[in-house]
Amino acid sequence: MKLLQKIPTSFIFISLISFSAFGQAAATGTGTLRGTVTLGDSGKPIHNAIITILQLKRSVDTDNNGNYEFKNLPPGKYDVVAHLDRVPDIVRTADVANGEATIDFKFELTGVREEVTVTATGTEQALSSSIQSVDVLGSIELAKKSPVSLGEALDGELGIAKRSFGPGTARPVIRGFDGDRVLVLQDGNRVGGLGFESGDHAEPVDVLTAERVEVVKGPATLLYGSNAIGGVVNTISGHDSPHKGLNGYLTGLGSTNSNHGGGSGGIEYGTTRWLTWANFGGQRSSDYDTPIGRVENSFSREVSTAAGFGFYPKKAFFSFNYNLNKRRYGIPVDPNEADPEIVELNPRRHSIELRGGFRETGTFIDAGTFSVQYNNYRHAEINSITGEIGTGFRNNTFLYQGMFDQRKTGRLSGRFGFWGMHRDFSASGEEALAPPTKQNAFALFGLETFDFERVSLQLGGRLENNRYNPEPSAVRGVLPDRSFTGFSGAAGIRVATWNGGSFVANYSHSYRAPALEELYNLGPHPGNLAFEIGNPDLKRELGNGFDFGIRHRSKRVRFEANGFYYHIKDFIFLAPTGDVEDGLTVAEYDQGTTRYAGTEARLDAALHPAVWLNLGLDYVNAELTSSDTPLPRIPPLRGRVGLEFRYRGLLLNPEVVMANHQDRIFLTETPTAGYAVFNLSGSYLFAQQHAAHIISFNFFNVGDTLYRNHLSFIKEFAPEMGRGLRVTYTLRFL
Repeated sequence: MKLLQKIPTSFIFISLISFSAFGQAAATGTGTLRGTVTLGDSGKPIHNAIITILQLKRSVDTDNNGNYEFKNLPPGKYDVVAHLDRVPDIVRTADVANGEATIDFKFELTGVREEVTVTATGTEQALSSSIQSVDVLGSIELAKKSPVSLGEALDGELGIAKRSFGPGTARPVIRGFDGDRVLVLQDGNRVGGLGFESGDHAEPVDVLTAERVEVVKGPATLLYGSNAIGGVVNTISGHDSPHKGLNGYLTGLGSTNSNHGGGSGGIEYGTTRWLTWANFGGQRSSDYDTPIGRVENSFSREVSTAAGFGFYPKKAFFSFNYNLNKRRYGIPVDPNEADPEIVELNPRRHSIELRGGFRETGTFIDAGTFSVQYNNYRHAEINSITGEIGTGFRNNTFLYQGMFDQRKTGRLSGRFGFWGMHRDFSASGEEALAPPTKQNAFALFGLETFDFERVSLQLGGRLENNRYNPEPSAVRGVLPDRSFTGFSGAAGIRVATWNGGSFVANYSHSYRAPALEELYNLGPHPGNLAFEIGNPDLKRELGNGFDFGIRHRSKRVRFEANGFYYHIKDFIFLAPTGDVEDGLTVAEYDQGTTRYAGTEARLDAALHPAVWLNLGLDYVNAELTSSDTPLPRIPPLRGRVGLEFRYRGLLLNPEVVMANHQDRIFLTETPTAGYAVFNLSGSYLFAQQHAAHIISFNFFNVGDTLYRNHLSFIKEFAPEMGRGLRVTYTLRFL
């Protein structure tokens, strides 16, 4: 508590620094950048598209003729982004001398493009400039895939698999890391759910209403938290800058397998300084079919809504946002059980966020952002026959954060800040494994970047404290309070090697405090297929990791290859004892040294201006080093071969996804056979001056192949979905 009492003082101190006299005059120049933005092959101009110069953080909207213009630009090279909601962004490079430069943009559908990320460093940058490995999926790509859960939507992306207990529960696994080692965010803040603690808990995020999802791989601990050793998944809703007039979107989808149907919509209305918005979404699916029959009780329901407003004067901003996500989904039933219990879950999350800040101060600290968020999360595990609640969970979190951007001085730029969380957790009923516990955390972090002509260096660190205060347990009596303080640090380099090519390398030292569940759980936990025995004496995890990669981007070739190696001391895992309790394997939370190693690569090559070859490969090998025992639920070697055909507004993507058998298994696992699955997806963009119509389809598992996901808790009796056709329609109006 003493640390929390110091937070207001730290807050005031950092805020005062931001207005100190370390200022310097803004850079000036006489350059001009202008151009026109059009939609598809129609050539129709787009108004209210947002054009942003990333390095200068300057934005303008296009006029009714699709024109934009920046004046008084300092000489230099800049990444310029054209953004239109629900359509893939376009990134171009502008070379502005003391004169004029012209860049025209044409929005179109293509899977091969440059993109933008904000998650890697906390500010917008082109992916080609990022030192970290980042993947970005836009709303069109998300809608074509299965959006029932976050894991289903991201499954198959490079280095990303899914952990599941049925479609409604699927959660992303990054480079073999799962649970509390993968951090799920919404607009940069934690969502406050319990998806990390159990295989049958879903993440309360509606991907149908997301503008895009960004995945940062590797130890992304610096800006977001010490429990992001595997990586960060950030769903982004937008609404971060004003624009004049009304725009919005409507999306509808339907699928033959599982009778899946749903839709979403959103509107924004703005003036020069004000912006208001509202989103809504809902979907439902029945039990899904496989080549060997239907998986009973695999249904899913979801409804979500969000609304807010923002005020954006020239040098400050303020916004308010409310978000509601409600779900109901079944836990698939093993047909071999004589008298199975049919269970469904009903998670519900309310979230309120206040965000504000300042910019263009002309001081040493050029900008700052503050946010306060409250998440109210509940869910119950319900017997579908009797309606009785077996277990109820409550997880309330209060989060606060401040992040400050330094004014770029010569080649140096950076940001630093503070973050805090108060978590109030309790459970009651049959699976109330952990006692009511309060968790408090506080962190200070910083990230500095040095940009030279051909080399970029990045240094960062995070100091974080986590404290757990459990109430006395009826089963275990008085449990000890625990406090953990640790440092995470990273160093990265990006070297331009040839025209369009670069080499990147990162070293990270990561710290993770044990999770509440790892410390205090005791009892049957069907969601993890174990009778869990927590250990309140667990130590923190310490890891050292290296990852490196080679990238190339040109008009005809896009290539990325990464390798990674992580060595983690005191890694926490469930160790089976050999006993059985309540029909579940008894397992104790234990610690040991682990090693994760792997690679991932992708190649997109133009065979013709309208025909591209798409290749992908990823692999991870993870084990306990003392016994050479493989860790549980590690994805097998996986590859993808596809083509992209484009003609005017039409895009077609046939592909084959292949996975090797997985026989490197943990003591409680069974091996999984390899497979090859054929998919065919496509989309068509019909452009009008004030509207864009996007029709997309995904004909998945065309051959109705029987295959199983090695990361599924229920793969023995619930194989993956069989043949199906999903069709999506999106209207984007301006």
